[in-house]
Amino acid sequence: MQVIETLKDGLKRGYEITVTAQELDAKVQAKLAEAQPNIAMKGFRKGHVPIALLRKQYGRQLLGEAMQEAVDAAMKRHFDATGDRPALQPDVSMKTEGWKEGDDVVVSLAYEALPAIPEADLGKISLEKLVVEPDDEAVDEALDKLAQNAGSFADRKKGSKAKEGDQVVIDFVGRIGGEAFQGGAAEDFALVLGSGSFIPGFEDQLLGVKAGEQKTVEVTFPESYGNRELAGKAAVFEVTVKAVKEPVKAALDDALAARFGAENLEALKGQIRERLKAEYEGAARAVMKRALLDALDSEVRFDLPPSLVEAEANQIAHQLWHEEHPEEQGHAHGHIEPTEEHVRLAERRVRLGLLLAEIGNRAEVKVTDAEMAQAVMSQARQYPGQERAFFEFVQKNARARQAIHAPVFEDKVVDHIFSVAKVTEKKATKEELKKAVEKLDEL
Repeated sequence: MQVIETLKDGLKRGYEITVTAQELDAKVQAKLAEAQPNIAMKGFRKGHVPIALLRKQYGRQLLGEAMQEAVDAAMKRHFDATGDRPALQPDVSMKTEGWKEGDDVVVSLAYEALPAIPEADLGKISLEKLVVEPDDEAVDEALDKLAQNAGSFADRKKGSKAKEGDQVVIDFVGRIGGEAFQGGAAEDFALVLGSGSFIPGFEDQLLGVKAGEQKTVEVTFPESYGNRELAGKAAVFEVTVKAVKEPVKAALDDALAARFGAENLEALKGQIRERLKAEYEGAARAVMKRALLDALDSEVRFDLPPSLVEAEANQIAHQLWHEEHPEEQGHAHGHIEPTEEHVRLAERRVRLGLLLAEIGNRAEVKVTDAEMAQAVMSQARQYPGQERAFFEFVQKNARARQAIHAPVFEDKVVDHIFSVAKVTEKKATKEELKKAVEKLDEL
């Protein structure tokens, strides 16, 4: 077997692998000899079928297997010897045209190698951790929202106009082209104005209505509406307003606390304080993680595999296009050309992804089975009633498992870096933390 280098340009690699006819024949003979004891054929006892006859019967099939095994073994020896790690699946193609049994096999191997990643001096990285303690005002504000959400609605004074946040009790019938449609009518329906639970524009037209009033509401179903028979169509709703109610928040007492599993109001405040503290810590961690990634991105440089950058840039462009065109649910929009900004962002993501992976490997960071199971369970909760189907999908789909594994691994690597970097704590206000979080979108 012979391996000849044909290309070495940056991270691009090309090789020509030759497997001789003699090597292939020897592998086929070995496979026949290995299989002979277990083969029975008419006219011969089991294990006594002549090799020549077996070769005539199974030789072509075994030749294909031997060829694949020889090429795979040559590639493995090559990667072991060079230390190269392909950025993507290598391109392997047979070069010998009109190949026939008895000829040598020449295979072309091409790939982009992952770069040699320099070791970062993590101990020199300086980071600032914002520390925010929930004050009484923040706790009271959260408690007030809790009471508001746990509250009820009471009839407004007769003749009062409905405001945003009010609940209107309505009967309605919707028609398209003068014809009523399925699901377009209801009685005694309680709708909170401003909740966004109805078709865009419907709730806005009920602002200012009074109990006993009849109102004609004209709307157009969004193009992206779930029911394709209604999507994009104009509809007219005849609405009868039966009541207008204002929100009344629940009393701040021990009864409210009991509704949320707390012993008394003070215990509920303690729970809220702990929840706010956890939220602040999570936000502060996100801010510190961004500072860490910025530091790594500016201090560590190495060549990037063009194929990885191109794939990431295409994905970014595709994702952002769909965010700008939410009405487009499919993928029949043709190719979306990445901009220079997309490419710069892709380079950053690829660089940091490779660097964090290398840091994690050197530090022997591992994701445990328990951590993986917890991550899968967390994502499964996003599909109520379909948890079992989601678990089965993940179990059978390697790419889905990798998509869940990757962020868990990254967070563990980030925590490892935090443990060795120079981290100083800085007391901050809730407003300062909020501003720092808002800056995370500026990239």
